Amino acid sequence: MTSQTTSQNDHLVIVGNGMAGQRLLEALLAKPGRPKHITVIGEEQAHAYNRILLSPWLAGEMDREALTLRNTDWYHEHGVKLVLGERVETIDRETQRLTTDTGRELTYDRLVLATGSRPTLPPVDGIDLEGVLGFRDIEDAETLIHLSESLDTGAPAVVIGGGLLGLEAAEGLRKRGMSVSVVQRSERLMNRQLDATAAHLLEAELIKRGLSVVTGSRLASLTDDDNGHVNGCRLEDGRFLPARCVVIAAGITPNSELGQATGLATRRAIVVDDYLTTSDPAIHALGECCEFQGQTYGLVDPIWHQVDVLAARLAHEVVDGYVDVPTATKLKVSGVSLYAFGPIEADDEHDVLTYHDPQQGEYRRLLLRNNRIEGAVLYGDTTAGPWYFEQSMAERDLGNCRQALLFGPADATPLLAASHDEHDTPAYQEAA
Repeated sequence: MTSQTTSQNDHLVIVGNGMAGQRLLEALLAKPGRPKHITVIGEEQAHAYNRILLSPWLAGEMDREALTLRNTDWYHEHGVKLVLGERVETIDRETQRLTTDTGRELTYDRLVLATGSRPTLPPVDGIDLEGVLGFRDIEDAETLIHLSESLDTGAPAVVIGGGLLGLEAAEGLRKRGMSVSVVQRSERLMNRQLDATAAHLLEAELIKRGLSVVTGSRLASLTDDDNGHVNGCRLEDGRFLPARCVVIAAGITPNSELGQATGLATRRAIVVDDYLTTSDPAIHALGECCEFQGQTYGLVDPIWHQVDVLAARLAHEVVDGYVDVPTATKLKVSGVSLYAFGPIEADDEHDVLTYHDPQQGEYRRLLLRNNRIEGAVLYGDTTAGPWYFEQSMAERDLGNCRQALLFGPADATPLLAASHDEHDTPAYQEAA
């Protein structure tokens, strides 16, 4: 057993070397009130990497090196102790000491759990077969790349899940030469972000590229080739899809077991308050492993906001607590542009504005309430998406440019400016 004792003078330990932990580390290093000693422990052997880029790497659009966020020298230069390839097994809250699977012991003043999440695996027969995996980390992506390279061109693959991650995995495998089917339990792809029209346009484009899409169906079981390797998927409706590779991308499960074993309050994940503090005031949780007001997280935007709050807190700065805010969705599939936020279905009080050009493959739908944008779906030309989102977040009254809204800020902004000038014109000028 090895033992490492660090002065109890402001020692922060971050458990998790993923995007959230790395973002927190870099935010802290930029602050004068940063902890004096920082140790980062990562279970993976790889340095922190940009998980968002796993999809283009799988698709062969970039090199592995482009994923790495920082190399070993960077940590040394900033006085950060980096421990890779070790898993934290126990945390003693009374002595504020943790132990890894190698026997390493560390004491801490503050501890941040940023342990991320893992794919949710359905409880079906064959889920443990070789060739069945998630698409969550660099090891998953490497396995998929090697598997696709070892099989004949056109070998069948099945992706379970027609959300963001599933479609990115499917397109990546297609570009690697596999024949890919996507199975989505909902009646449409990306049902949490897209309405029926946009989902239909997306499905048509993916089919045109060569993907097969099966909607409204669930996985019943996975079959093997008598050698422990998957060879197909049986669906609940009786259909059989051959598969030499099956990717499960149907949701995530927070990695909250360490917090639970430590005695922290947990529900679906590790429960935190608005300063990302757990039920133990010396321990914080961040990102996909935490739960705030019943909400768990899988997108980077809210996690970056959590990082800002926690970094300020750990640096002894005065900061407002974390609050959930709406986020926008973008699909990372080359050649497909979509942007969406807010509610998907219109209610009776929504004013619905729609533009659809099937020939150009363009679609825009805005949901307004009292002249304020509550939701938007854009497919094809998405350049106006961030502007719509900005207006929605500002809860701006857009009644004066309603007729131009669907054409974006270039047409709408002059009308807003004109109406603003009219309201700001003094009475004596109006009379003149």
